[in-house]
Amino acid sequence: MKNNSNEFIKAAIKLSREGSESNKGGPFGCIVVKDGKIVGKGSNQVTSSNDPTAHAEIVAIRDACSNLDSFQLDGCEIYTSCEPCPMCLGAIYWARPSKVYYANTRNQAADAGFDDAFIYDEINVAPSSRKIEMIHIPDSEALQIFKDWVSKPDKIDY
Repeated sequence: MKNNSNEFIKAAIKLSREGSESNKGGPFGCIVVKDGKIVGKGSNQVTSSNDPTAHAEIVAIRDACSNLDSFQLDGCEIYTSCEPCPMCLGAIYWARPSKVYYANTRNQAADAGFDDAFIYDEINVAPSSRKIEMIHIPDSEALQIFKDWVSKPDKIDY
């Protein structure tokens, strides 16, 4: 198969411009590709949908999973206009594509006013010391549900 990486990254960049110019959200776009075909698209829709999780990568992953009728992106590649933020990086790892290509870096995003460095920093801080207070409430029923899951014979691993 011919390498279409430049064509696909340009498609993600085009989505970032379209989303930004239409005021759907920030200047971010993403596509998901499988077997040389685009199977998912997304642009940032945070402000238009009032959804802080509606980043381009999340929107594209949801679109691709819906189109592929799968909760994972095995054999897929993600092309995004910018290095994924921590939330999107987590979603990408859960979706399990084979590769991610990106145009702008997190430092370039920071220069444009999108600085995720504080989130990267918070990940390594103990939950009790984070900037948003996190309080552990141990509960035996919650733990029992995990134990039940481990022994559930018909569970679908993911």
